[in-house]
Amino acid sequence: MVFKKLLGALGVGGPSVDTVLRHPHVRPGENLAGEVRITGGNQDVTVESVALGFVTRVETEHGGHDGHAGVEFHRAVVAGRFTLSEGENKTIPFELPVPWETPITSVYGQHLHGMTLGVRTELAIAKVADKGDLDPVSVEPLPAQEKVLEAFSQLGFHFKSADLEHGRLHGVRQELPFFQEIEFYPPQQFAGRINEVELTFVAGPHGLDVVLEADKRGGFFTPSQDAFGRFHASHEEALTTDWAGQIHGWLEQAAERRGGAGHHGHDHHGYGHHPHGYHDEHQRRGSGMGGMVAGAALGAGAGILGGMVVGEVLEEVFEGDEEEF
Repeated sequence: MVFKKLLGALGVGGPSVDTVLRHPHVRPGENLAGEVRITGGNQDVTVESVALGFVTRVETEHGGHDGHAGVEFHRAVVAGRFTLSEGENKTIPFELPVPWETPITSVYGQHLHGMTLGVRTELAIAKVADKGDLDPVSVEPLPAQEKVLEAFSQLGFHFKSADLEHGRLHGVRQELPFFQEIEFYPPQQFAGRINEVELTFVAGPHGLDVVLEADKRGGFFTPSQDAFGRFHASHEEALTTDWAGQIHGWLEQAAERRGGAGHHGHDHHGYGHHPHGYHDEHQRRGSGMGGMVAGAALGAGAGILGGMVVGEVLEEVFEGDEEEF
């Protein structure tokens, strides 16, 4: 993607930058490869550094109000100090590691509605760091994550939306300061008992945590409850795990349990150990969603997210939020 404007802080006639990705589709744990192409302006300049950063949008709470903020969650310097002559063309190849916990933005080639993620190039000259436009990056699920998503499809879940929540999950080894929630409407057999189910992946080099949260419908005198569960498997084990059976069993337990421990915020999700390899759910009071709205059906294979509304183009989503990055 060619930057739409010259680097403003460097003035008219300053260098321009074009960051080209070898392939815009990548998986967590892989490297995002490409090159930064810099064209000199109308005078010689000394470039202090060239850096790339992954940027996404995270839901935040300020004074009781929900909002979104741009977050750079991984950064790498791809070139140190060098002189860029007038009109000179310079190409800098790079391979940017993709953190294991990078949120998924695409499933079977379909954009995951609600997710935005890109890589931003920063050129520093004369102690002025000028950030350019964002190049969209599509993050595909790991094979282990695909197996879980296929199980959701088999069970009849319907996709609702996805977002990123600021905070940390209790009992889970987590590197990033936020986590992804992929929200589903439950299968028809749980209608009236469970409002929705949120799926969170926390991946690492050796394995995968699958965190589930069920928002349970309350009765006339009973507030809605949230039930939590966690499964852990190595990447190899996850490929042969009966995820549909595990998730269905947990969902049945979540729907049947009553009462609850106190309220748990997103920074304090609690889990109790279960001898059969997954974790008992803890519950918290919460507000119900009201009526259930039909979502886009998860199908099998390439149509797993077919029918979803395609998300906004990255630049449009971030438009007006430049100062937050």
